[in-house]
Amino acid sequence: MSMPNNQIQGLVAEAWRTYLDSLQIAMDKLDKDINEAEETAGIYTDEWYKATEYVIDELADSLFAISEPCWANSEDTKKLKKLKKRVYVLYADYKGVYKAASA
Repeated sequence: MSMPNNQIQGLVAEAWRTYLDSLQIAMDKLDKDINEAEETAGIYTDEWYKATEYVIDELADSLFAISEPCWANSEDTKKLKKLKKRVYVLYADYKGVYKAASA
């Protein structure tokens, strides 16, 4: 017996929200790390900067690869848009810290 369409959409919606929540948690952690690096510039290695940029790139790729379901509610849509904007801010913050450390 197959599940009704609304049950399937509900399961997918929950998984989609969990995925967005996980990306947000990762961005919070990354933001904290970047802020710490800004306060203690000079003690981080080039490998840390390369790894951080890689993580930002992966987060951006993940966010922009997400196809927004047609049944997503307005709150879900706002959250995705907010996360997409935030990844740009994280990258700008990272570049500022990297530039200051390189000087």
